Amino acid sequence: MISFTEAQLVAWVSPILWPFLRVLALFTAAPVLSSRVFPMRAKIGLAFLVAFAAQASLPPQALISITGPDAFGAVVQQVGVGLAIGFTVRLVFAAFELAGQVVGFQMGLGFAAFFDPASSAQSSAMGRFYAALASLLFVVLNGHLMLIMAVIHSFQAFPVDQNFLQALSRMRLHELGANLFASAFWISLPVVAMLMFANLALGIVSRVAPQMNIYAVGFPVTLAVGLVGVAATLPMLEQPFSSLMEQMMQVFAKR
Repeated sequence: MISFTEAQLVAWVSPILWPFLRVLALFTAAPVLSSRVFPMRAKIGLAFLVAFAAQASLPPQALISITGPDAFGAVVQQVGVGLAIGFTVRLVFAAFELAGQVVGFQMGLGFAAFFDPASSAQSSAMGRFYAALASLLFVVLNGHLMLIMAVIHSFQAFPVDQNFLQALSRMRLHELGANLFASAFWISLPVVAMLMFANLALGIVSRVAPQMNIYAVGFPVTLAVGLVGVAATLPMLEQPFSSLMEQMMQVFAKR
């Protein structure tokens, strides 16, 4: 009769269980991958495949018994780190959506809002457009591969040791909020500058020709200038998206 000891089972299961939990938590929180159209069974199978394929490149991890007192802390750490990686990527998408909302507000499309079932909140039309554009850039620029590389490299920066609070303090995720607003305004700056000059020109026209109804003329002009500015800046959005993704992924690089 073949028998296995608990130490043997821990040595077999532990190296793949903790990466599996971290990758599965990432797939639960990361944009695009966490979509409802992505079946849960497919997420679980893909997470197990990634954890199994990454065994050759992962550093040696501590062997933690599944039934031991340290198992709960290890589970919390893996889930927390995986959710943190997905959260940082969501910040990149939020920066693009905020940039779209700023542009839409300056164009006069602030009233063009609708209910977004994904976020359960009101979202503007330009904000959704920039969010969809970020999703397309995420797929085209192999953002999913960057996420897998980040979760593999995170085992070097944050190994399995049950110290989730220490890992959270080293990530300093609270400082990424300032980068979110700064990046959003930098992305929307070209279009906002064009709209500012358009409004300045409309102000001069209203002073030169007071009989002209500037409110009837201003909205079509700002809308047309905004659409032209958005179309002109679309090819240049690849660089800020790539730099933001790299900046966010550096949080989980080896230190």
